[in-house]
Amino acid sequence: MAMASIEFVTLDVADPTAAHTFYTTAFGLDTQIRLRASEAPTTGFRGFTLSLTVSQPADVDSLIGAAFDAGATPLKPVAKSLWGYGGVVQAPDGTIWKVATSAKKNTGPATRRIDEIVLLLGAADVAASKKFYVDQGLAVAKSFGRMYVEFATGSSPVKLALYRRRALAKDAGVSPDGTGSHRLMIGGDAGSFTDPDGFAWEATSPAPTL
Repeated sequence: MAMASIEFVTLDVADPTAAHTFYTTAFGLDTQIRLRASEAPTTGFRGFTLSLTVSQPADVDSLIGAAFDAGATPLKPVAKSLWGYGGVVQAPDGTIWKVATSAKKNTGPATRRIDEIVLLLGAADVAASKKFYVDQGLAVAKSFGRMYVEFATGSSPVKLALYRRRALAKDAGVSPDGTGSHRLMIGGDAGSFTDPDGFAWEATSPAPTL
């Protein structure tokens, strides 16, 4: 089975120039996050979060600190937990970002290297959404019942996972209530479709082989 690849995610933002400045200065993200001007009405939780996985606590502190300096709002303070160390911030455009590591100790000076970008989609029914994505040709890498599913995305720049919507909101430190646009478009090679929770995908053309 072919692995689906997510090349980038497009965020709908009121001010693309300001958002671009935020993402490059806070997280050093450029190619993986695209921005599109939109005034699509949206309130509350947009149903997804983006997670940056790094290799040590010092990197979490560095990226979260840079995000605050660039104008992000804290949602969950950086803290140690059973699974590691991390915190959650909201970008000025409203997107929720988690920065986390499974490591408990630093092994060197802080870097701004991001190991993985994970797009977590909040699903009303994880099992139904999982079946939908499997039918679209995605392969499951990890699955925890009706709570959480992670898809095999190979060397894709952005990983994909499904999480129960209420649990995802709780993890982000926000109320699960929200209406209107997700303000998100997923660009990948799985084709153009909209999933059961209203998340839209657009087909990206494969890179020409030289």
